[in-house]
Amino acid sequence: MADFHKVHIQEIKQEAADAVSVLFHIPESLKATFNFISGQYITLQQEINNEVTRRAYSICSTPESGELRVAIKKVEKGVFSSYVVSNLKVGDTIEIAPPEGRFLLKPEAHKNYIGFAAGSGITPILSMLKSTLHTDTTATFTLVYGNKSISDTIFFEELNNLKETHADRFKLHYIYSRAAVINSLRGRIDGNVTNYFVKNMYKETSFDAAFLCGPEEMINNVSKALANNKIPKENIHFELFTATVDEDKVAQVQEGSTEVTVLLDDETHTFTMQQTDDILAANLRNNIDAPYSCQGGVCSSCLAKVTEGKAVMLKNSILTDGEIEEGLILTCQAHPTTPKITIDFDDV
Repeated sequence: MADFHKVHIQEIKQEAADAVSVLFHIPESLKATFNFISGQYITLQQEINNEVTRRAYSICSTPESGELRVAIKKVEKGVFSSYVVSNLKVGDTIEIAPPEGRFLLKPEAHKNYIGFAAGSGITPILSMLKSTLHTDTTATFTLVYGNKSISDTIFFEELNNLKETHADRFKLHYIYSRAAVINSLRGRIDGNVTNYFVKNMYKETSFDAAFLCGPEEMINNVSKALANNKIPKENIHFELFTATVDEDKVAQVQEGSTEVTVLLDDETHTFTMQQTDDILAANLRNNIDAPYSCQGGVCSSCLAKVTEGKAVMLKNSILTDGEIEEGLILTCQAHPTTPKITIDFDDV
C-alpha cells in the first residue's frame, strides 16, 4: 500500500511564466521519512474534481538544505499541474509519499559533472548541481539548459545567482528555441550542441558523469554524442519526460485472460484480468492499493517482480536488461502473456 502523509503547503513561489515551486512543511516526526538523495522524486496525491489523482514530481531542493521542495510546470490538459499552479494555496494540505527514484547524484570530491536539461527537466538537475556546489569545494558542474524563451526558463534568477557565486566551479549555458538571446545559443539541445560543448568548449575537461533530463529525443541524441566522446555508458544517467511505446512489444499482447496472484503488504489477492489490460490498472479496478505514480513508464513507483508466468512491458526507460531477466516489471506498462501470473510488490 502506498505510504502517503498529509502535510501543509509552506510556500508557493513563481519560478517562470507557467511554473511554481512548492515547499512542504515537514513535521519533525517525518523528517527521517522524507530524507532524500539529489535527483529523487516524490508522489503527490490530491482529490481533484471528485477523483483522487497522483503525480510524480522531482525534488528541486537539496538534502543539505533541510527543505522539501518540488517544481511544477502547468501543462496543457494537465489536471494535477493546472490545479497546483492555479488553485493550491499556502496553508492547504496535500498528501505526499516518501522519496523514490534511481536518477541519483551523490557528489564526490574532484569530480567534473555535466548536465543537459530541457524545460522542467531542470528540477532534479538543480538539486544535483546545488548539492555539488554546496557539499564539496573541488567538484565542478557544467549545465546546458534549453527552453523556448527566458520567460519559460524555470529557476532563471537562481541559476544566474549560482553562476555568479560559484563562477569557478559552475558553468551555465542557455539555449533557446524561440528567442534570440545575447550570449545564448539558438535552437534545441541535440548531438551537435553536445559536441560543441564536450568536444570544443570543454575539450580540456574530462567529465566523470553526465546527467540528462528532458524529452526522449534529446536524451537519445545527447547520450549518443556523449558516448562518441568517450564518456562510458554507465556514467551517462538520464530521466525521461515520457517513454515511447515499443511496437514490437505491442505485437506480443494477445487477446485472452490471465489468473493473477498479487502479493502486497504480506497479503495475497487473486483475480482474473484480460491480457490486453495492464497489470496496474487491473489491480486498481480490483480495489488493490498497488503503488503507482506517473503511470507513463518513466518513474519506478509501480515496480514489482514476476515470480510465476510472464509479462511484456510496452514502455521501459528505467529497468536494465539484467533486472528484466530477474523478473522486475513496471506494472503500469506490463501485460500478462501466460494463463497464470504471480506479481510480488513486496520483493523489490
